[in-house]
Amino acid sequence: MPVISPKATPIYQTSVFTFNDLNELETYFEQPGNRYMYSRYANPNSDELANEVNALEGGAGAIVTSSGMSAILAAILAVCKAGDHVLCAEEIYGGSSVLITQELSRIGIEVTYVPSADTYSFDALVQPNTRLFLAETMSNPLLLVFDINRLAEQTRKHNIKLVVDNTFATPILTKPLLLGADIVIHSVTKYLSGHSDVTAGVVICKAAEDLQRVQKVMMTYGLNLSPFESWLAARGLKTLRLRMKQHCANALDVAEYLASHAKVEQVWYPGLSAHPQHRLAYEQGGGMYGGMLSFRIADDTEAVNKFMRGLEHIPFAPSLAGVSTSISYPLGTSHRSLSKEQQQKIGITAGVIRLSVGIEEPEELLTDLERGLSKL
Repeated sequence: MPVISPKATPIYQTSVFTFNDLNELETYFEQPGNRYMYSRYANPNSDELANEVNALEGGAGAIVTSSGMSAILAAILAVCKAGDHVLCAEEIYGGSSVLITQELSRIGIEVTYVPSADTYSFDALVQPNTRLFLAETMSNPLLLVFDINRLAEQTRKHNIKLVVDNTFATPILTKPLLLGADIVIHSVTKYLSGHSDVTAGVVICKAAEDLQRVQKVMMTYGLNLSPFESWLAARGLKTLRLRMKQHCANALDVAEYLASHAKVEQVWYPGLSAHPQHRLAYEQGGGMYGGMLSFRIADDTEAVNKFMRGLEHIPFAPSLAGVSTSISYPLGTSHRSLSKEQQQKIGITAGVIRLSVGIEEPEELLTDLERGLSKL
């Protein structure tokens, strides 16, 4: 029989792996990682994806999960138990906020939101049972850039874990573990996979003991990723570096265009010199600023509707980071569950539109955006 050496990893579309006898079964338990037993525990495809992401982030290891939300859940439950306390950045993805405030609170995990002004001076908010601080490299949707080094100094001072959602930046721009974070999470659904055809997440840990806990949570709660989606995500990951360069270049062109447009009242993009963390974003991103931006037109939902209907090629899709550009509406999608007071406090008003800039020719994007804005 010829030796089979495929260049691309095959899809191991199986739920279970076989053993010859009880001796092989005992070897599996005595020497973890030497073979596979059940795809909820591990699978060659999910391991390939985890190893590739871990290599990019520079961690001790990674665990892939069924979605970005399950990655956040696994990271928190790996560190916290009932009776513990979590600090969370005030500007955070709405789904993260709902998970902590509405669901984890039901099992006895408390949360305090840290105002942006206190991001690096939150001593008064730390409690004896505080276990971790959750933040994003760049906040969703208004692109506040966090100084991971400074944040890590503060969390180390209080002996709490720093968990960073690196979805917007990706390890092509920023590697939070190298800047002092303890755990990094991604919605693989977004840039890592990159083609809007996968739902997945990943948790990368600096310490082996944290990795073991994340793996235990993933296995026990059944948060595993399927072999096929693991394979798809690993395939998409191969072009991440190329895609991010084009996402970033296009986003800067679009941000500069919108910032000079008479019908646009404000633009949030770290690549603009007017952005309050522009220099920090330059340093943490190696001169790239990501493919996400938000902008505000008149605070009127009908104005937003006119703009959306005026677009011919950019769809309204409540997700992000595909190769094709799309727009989203934070007030009605990602941050819908926040109270009106919370929405207003962090600046998410009726006219705020989030733009996920794809890798098309930038002239095509500017033409379509002008077409939409002309309807206002």
